[in-house]
Amino acid sequence: MSDLHARHRAVIPNWAGLYYDEPIEIVSGKGCHVTDASGRTYLDFFAGILTNMLGYDVAEVREAVERQLSTGVVHTSTLYLIRSQVELAEKIAKLAGIPKAKVFFVNSGSEANETALAAALIARNANQILAMRGSYHGRTFGAVSVTGNAGWKASSHDPFGTHYLHGTDRYLPHYARLSEAEFIEACVEDLRTLLSGGIHPQDVGALIAEPIQGVGGFTMPPDGLLAKYKEVLDSHGILLISDEVQTGWGRTGQHFWGISAHGVIPDLMTFAKGLGNGFAIGGVVGRGDLLDGIRGSGISTFGGNPIATTAGNATLDYVLSHDLQKNAQVTGDIIIGGLREAAGEMEIVGDVRGKGLMFAVDLVDPRTKKPSPPLAGKVLAAAKDRGLLIGKGGLYGHALRMAPPMTLTQAEAREGLALLTDALTAVNQEALTA
Repeated sequence: MSDLHARHRAVIPNWAGLYYDEPIEIVSGKGCHVTDASGRTYLDFFAGILTNMLGYDVAEVREAVERQLSTGVVHTSTLYLIRSQVELAEKIAKLAGIPKAKVFFVNSGSEANETALAAALIARNANQILAMRGSYHGRTFGAVSVTGNAGWKASSHDPFGTHYLHGTDRYLPHYARLSEAEFIEACVEDLRTLLSGGIHPQDVGALIAEPIQGVGGFTMPPDGLLAKYKEVLDSHGILLISDEVQTGWGRTGQHFWGISAHGVIPDLMTFAKGLGNGFAIGGVVGRGDLLDGIRGSGISTFGGNPIATTAGNATLDYVLSHDLQKNAQVTGDIIIGGLREAAGEMEIVGDVRGKGLMFAVDLVDPRTKKPSPPLAGKVLAAAKDRGLLIGKGGLYGHALRMAPPMTLTQAEAREGLALLTDALTAVNQEALTA
């Protein structure tokens, strides 16, 4: 064990886990590559959990932040006008497509979801929330309460009631045989049944949903399901919150916002992670009447500060001016298509799925075909040994999830695909001979 690893274990809670038996310390980065303290360089397919959206050492972001730092103003608080905050809010409100939208900035996706939940519950004078099975919305009290993944629920104490809907659990035997249309109808009928007798609709504030479940292993509802849900919700006045913390800014390739794949505009959207390209920023964009309706006075001490919003403006401008949404589609197609082709010859691969630069591989026991977290851990390590950093997740911890920087080149996409395929092949051979 390294000295730094030992020091980490002595002062950091044991639930704050680290990847690998011998964790690495990343000390520098350039583009889509990072270098650890030993001098080893890796192609990064996880991007700080989707946060380094443009990669590392991006001149446009670095120089913008340096100009702001040179003014001597790092922080003022939301009690004063912040030009970069207003400019960023204007851009996001326009991109959201929500009529008369307003934006409130915070520091993280957890805080963003807390704000959206508060706005919905206050507007509806409600104490119940609908959420999705397998979901993850953050680590604060309310965000944990609506998370539908037991492995990430630190407490059973809830500030409000949460009811979980189907949508991404098509692997269950009674859903696996259904077509997409049949599955959507079954899920919608389940929602109708819940609201017609299981709970009182007037007690429900909103449905919060990730268009693609991040921690859930990039599982996703069929396109169109959330629109069908919204038809039912609208009939009761229940609001829709789209958690775009991982799916925003064009990462899915097909659309700028993940929920656009469903052909519907939500009442509120939350965002965070990639917007600051490493600088801490999150927020809510939604109907102005809903955000204005939050009672009492409020601030976010660090939310929307000059440094974070300067970084956010530079990052968003870069995404739009370089058409990174299209790049995510092109490079994602290379990787997802290649993985699906390779998976046909591997007994340990249960599923390959994804959109754009969000893709995942499920690892299963080659004999029982049941989810295999140990095999996922072996591929995680095997990829690192070959110079590729990837992530892990899924309801059972058996999914490899990857989301490279959106600046990934086609050559880097093919390089990463080759490294990952080689790691999968090696673990597959080992599993078959064990």
